[in-house]
Amino acid sequence: MRAMTRCGLVAIVGAPNAGKSTLVNQLAGTKVTIVSPKPQTTRFRIRAVVMHQGAQIILVDTPGIFAPRRRLDRAMVAAAWGGAQDADLTLLVVDARAGLTDAVRKIAEALAKGRGPVWLALNKIDLVPPPRLLPLTAELNAILPFAETFMISAEKGEGLDRLQDKLAEAMPQGPYLFPEDELTDLPNRMLAAEIVREQILRQTHQEVPHHASVETEQWTENEDGSVRVDCTIYVSRATQKAILIGDKGSRIRAIGQSARIELTKLLERPVHLFLNVKEREGWDEERARIRAIGLEDAG
Repeated sequence: MRAMTRCGLVAIVGAPNAGKSTLVNQLAGTKVTIVSPKPQTTRFRIRAVVMHQGAQIILVDTPGIFAPRRRLDRAMVAAAWGGAQDADLTLLVVDARAGLTDAVRKIAEALAKGRGPVWLALNKIDLVPPPRLLPLTAELNAILPFAETFMISAEKGEGLDRLQDKLAEAMPQGPYLFPEDELTDLPNRMLAAEIVREQILRQTHQEVPHHASVETEQWTENEDGSVRVDCTIYVSRATQKAILIGDKGSRIRAIGQSARIELTKLLERPVHLFLNVKEREGWDEERARIRAIGLEDAG
């Protein structure tokens, strides 16, 4: 008889820049979500599919939970809490170096009011003196008694074997929701836009990264097996557009080249990437733009 399969959703939640996306990519064994040293990088839920010990673990990477101001911010926070509510298990990732911040405290207090098991992962332990870890764990457990606690470094892969084993054991019995060889349910058009946005985050500074939105306008399959991808980058102000384009187009060419190399690797096929930059004041308050990047308008 065939062994009973196990499958479940695990929501990865936490404050901005806690290392959630790095953790998802490490567990998945490949890049399924963009990573940046800047906070609020992830804008919508991305499911990474991990097969481990016969279990299918569907990791839901969520935006960092923060105090929203813009319509875009409210949509991002709603996506994060939606990911937690839909999941069989919630994993709170805390930057051990930052400790128990007000943001982390508020998230833990909100999770304490919910249902379902919540686990704790103290991340970046390689950057913290070990004597600080147990008191931090005790502080967090005083707010919310966690069913499991893990000490990890997502960047270096430390402690992830035990976490993965425990996640596989915790998945409820049931059929797989995705084919076993599928890594993510993120459409290629959205993946392309996210990879371009990652390069914007990496190659620009100050006000540009979080005032830029990328949309894949056209995806053309070529007869030779390659693909042409046309993306539009929306920014709020003319100064941001000038920074993105750079002197004689140098910055936008560098962004396009790095994104094309990354996409070629991920898609395992030649990619011809074309970028266009448009100034659109107030795009982060537009319902259509918010829906276009995969978020639901939270009002």
